[in-house]
Amino acid sequence: MAAAQGAGSSSAGPPGAPGSIPGYSSSTAVAVWEWQDEFGRWRPYRGDVCRFIEQGFQASQQKGRRSGSGLVSSSISLGHADASLAPYVIDIPSLTQFRQDTGTMRAVRRHLFPRDSAAEQGIVWEWQNDERGWFPYEMNVCVFLEQAHASNHQRVDLGPLGYNYEVDLVAQVQTNKTTRFCRSVRRRVDNPYPVTAALTLLHTGTGCSCQQCWLNGGTGPITTRFRHSMTNFPNSSAAPQVSGRTTSVSSSSIGFVPYNKPSLSGARSTPRLNAQSSWALPQAGGAVGPSTGLSISNGVSALNLPVRMSKPSKLNQALAGWWRSLAASVMGLMMAAPTDPEAVVKKYLVEVKGTPADEDCIICMEKLASPSGYSDACECRTIKPEMVGRLTNCQHSFHMLCVLAMYSNGNKDGSLQCPSCKTIYGEKTGTQPKGKMEVSTFPQSLPGHRDCGTIQIVYHISRGIQGPEHPNPGMPYTARGFPRYCFLPDNEKGRKVLELLKVAWNRRLIFTVGTSSTTGESNTVVWNEIHHKTEMDTNLSGHGYPDPNYLDNVLAELAAQGVTEDCLRK
Repeated sequence: MAAAQGAGSSSAGPPGAPGSIPGYSSSTAVAVWEWQDEFGRWRPYRGDVCRFIEQGFQASQQKGRRSGSGLVSSSISLGHADASLAPYVIDIPSLTQFRQDTGTMRAVRRHLFPRDSAAEQGIVWEWQNDERGWFPYEMNVCVFLEQAHASNHQRVDLGPLGYNYEVDLVAQVQTNKTTRFCRSVRRRVDNPYPVTAALTLLHTGTGCSCQQCWLNGGTGPITTRFRHSMTNFPNSSAAPQVSGRTTSVSSSSIGFVPYNKPSLSGARSTPRLNAQSSWALPQAGGAVGPSTGLSISNGVSALNLPVRMSKPSKLNQALAGWWRSLAASVMGLMMAAPTDPEAVVKKYLVEVKGTPADEDCIICMEKLASPSGYSDACECRTIKPEMVGRLTNCQHSFHMLCVLAMYSNGNKDGSLQCPSCKTIYGEKTGTQPKGKMEVSTFPQSLPGHRDCGTIQIVYHISRGIQGPEHPNPGMPYTARGFPRYCFLPDNEKGRKVLELLKVAWNRRLIFTVGTSSTTGESNTVVWNEIHHKTEMDTNLSGHGYPDPNYLDNVLAELAAQGVTEDCLRK
């Protein structure tokens, strides 16, 4: 769950939590597909997306029955249901959602609910986080709450579902029974979830290893991406609710949605301008931090010359001409960076000669011995659908055309990240808009770090126009909540994190343009998988101190982006 911490008496809700729904007597049921976030919470896809996934699942089952092999290897591209979800593919046999540009994998599950449940009506119950954004409960909680609402219960205890919360359905408040912390909840009607054939009865007891339990019981592979937890949250769906300010960015319906999937032909023909940021000279009257006043700016625009002349002069004109010439030269060098997709793929992969190993390509989910699953979606002059390549360092193998598609759907910065082990090849950069990073120190200590002062980081980003690397080039983007203040302990490890955050800022990895997980707003500046502490003296929401694991966790997150101590030695 998320950051809900609440109160309550122990008034029970309606008998029979939906997690133990008895077997269906009818031949149809409502199918709900959910994905698991990094805190172990299950989050339902929207009703229309679920309908598309269910259609693909049923088609896979039919093929399997005809072939006599059960479920056949099948992948579902969510971009066909929603263009904003183009980077995401669901592999049906392994119940895994895969994001093609980053290699992120998350578990998915399928649950069946009765025809008269909240799911068929499209009723979703949601809780509100610290930033007033709304998050859906997992569907079995929604069904449970709706049953209570229909039965005119005033208060419902979520204990039977494994959550330490109580919900007042009249006041629309969720309360943590231990801390008495309250959050708002609401009932919302959305697109109904798909009705499907219930070929077998659901089990009423403990799930076994049969295919019915495996497919309908919400099992499947457990995601390994729990490193984002800033506190020791349990690795289960009963994890505490946390606000979206330090969680990995994700839309209200699925993962992080960065952009629409471009065509490979367009990606090959248009190299992207990708200027790394640099330390900026302080300008007269410019903003400086309270103490040190250091700032970093970045972006793709030429830097303004930090010299002001009182009136035009030959010297002024000469300086201006020299600066324009220098800026044009630097831009030309950056434009010439070797980011051609085919060249990048061939730089980091060695073609495997002979018969490839009897294993799947985890990008397209087809056998390596078969042509790439992207063979009907793109054509390439030098990379054929049957070509298999092995990454030079980690030795993982993929269809080379699949890697080409993955690279072309990403940042196209000349780097690759192995979808299997996350090894980074080259220097990974992001799509952070132009802005400024200020650093200062003050003597006040953070809870848990009483032996040192505090480092304050202030990020400044203004609204602007999206570039070619962003979701919707040419469209405006917003920048809500800036300046953003973040805090580190001023000790050896905190200063190390600071230096690495400077590298990440220069590489445009701290923020990106996407869809806010807290408000649902698209085309806005959001955090980009490197967590920050935005509060000093409270950790009820997971965004403050004390947190003994935070520095180690953020170092791991930086390393996952290719930002390590080696960067400081260059």
